[in-house]
Amino acid sequence: MQVVILAGGFGTRISEESHLKPKPMIEIGGRPILWHIMKYYSSFGYNDFIICLGYKGYVIKEFFSDYYLHMSDITLDFSKNRQKVQIHNNFAEPWCITLVDTGLNTMTGGRLKRIQDYIRGDRFMLTYGDGVSTVDLNALEEFHKAHGKIATLTAIQPSGRFGMIDINDSTEITSFREKLQTDNGWINGGYMVFESSIFDYIDGDQTVLEKEPLENLATERQLCAYMHNGFWKCMDTQRDKFELESLLEEGKAPWKVWED
Repeated sequence: MQVVILAGGFGTRISEESHLKPKPMIEIGGRPILWHIMKYYSSFGYNDFIICLGYKGYVIKEFFSDYYLHMSDITLDFSKNRQKVQIHNNFAEPWCITLVDTGLNTMTGGRLKRIQDYIRGDRFMLTYGDGVSTVDLNALEEFHKAHGKIATLTAIQPSGRFGMIDINDSTEITSFREKLQTDNGWINGGYMVFESSIFDYIDGDQTVLEKEPLENLATERQLCAYMHNGFWKCMDTQRDKFELESLLEEGKAPWKVWED
């Protein structure tokens, strides 16, 4: 199954670094958070990625086009009036990556709509390029298949500033609303699964995926929540970045399920 990653936003809340690079390329432990997300999906056997580019998308293109250089030891031999490059330990990820320019000011739904022609098959996954978690991706896929609806999103319960979703006893999402001070409920944590009919709910570039498309699906009882009680962290601010880096440095990063 293909995995779509939204990686085109401006990242204004972490502008200390995003003025130089797109937010998904901000590093945690010397590797972009986008790389961490892809490694996590890959650990579950999902290796076919479509990355929706926007703001400074060329940085992401250059990173993957020079992936061997970023990830390997190299020898550069300039002797005898020549330039010879030898790559050592050239481990290759089992990834197929499609990088698509989805526009500078395009909204999340519009970015998804722009990659429609690259989707193969009737179903795909989607997540944001700034959040890591311990979601069981295989169980998420099976949950989506079992309920037979158009869309599934992963619901999580963080503290803080996010908009709420209401879920009934059948795990159907019934509405979206602003967070109240008394709320300690569920929010959209990304890590979604869609049937290809999701594209029928998106009008164009200015469509915000989290607004009309998901709200309409909820009204039609075509949107279910996979409820995740484990680790989830969005790198929204510099403080979030420092927290994720600390987990890595201490060997306590729960999303890092691969060997170095």
